[in-house]
Amino acid sequence: MPPLPSRPIWLLTTWFGAGLSPKAPGTMGSLAALPFAWIITWATGPWGLFIAAVLITLVGIWASERHVQATGEADPGRIVIDEVAGQWFTLVPAPLDPLSYLVGFGLFRLFDITKPWPVSFFDRKLSGGLGIMLDDVAAAVYASAILALLHALVPA
Repeated sequence: MPPLPSRPIWLLTTWFGAGLSPKAPGTMGSLAALPFAWIITWATGPWGLFIAAVLITLVGIWASERHVQATGEADPGRIVIDEVAGQWFTLVPAPLDPLSYLVGFGLFRLFDITKPWPVSFFDRKLSGGLGIMLDDVAAAVYASAILALLHALVPA
């Protein structure tokens, strides 16, 4: 195993260990993001979640860059702070409703895994912390737009 980054960087990039799951670390990171999104939205509303998503993206760029510098790995699967940012951006238009969160989770995972353009562009062409984070933010744009559309078409 490559050398590990500092403990605070490691805790952030693996989202407190969620990224250490031997199977589907990205899915585990997305799942681990949900309760935080719920609490942030409950306490501050959708704008608060949006601001938190922007902040975790900026922190994620920095922390992911430090992680890859320390390990020499390009984009290790254990880095899941990108899934956290993507999941939070996705859930901005979602009401505090378990079904909405489940749909948002599924949509984000779909776009993060299939990587339609420009998600695939960011994934292939950008490296380091910026590349790690931006493909998930791009996937979240798709997922969030569809989630918002679904809520507009299907009233609660």
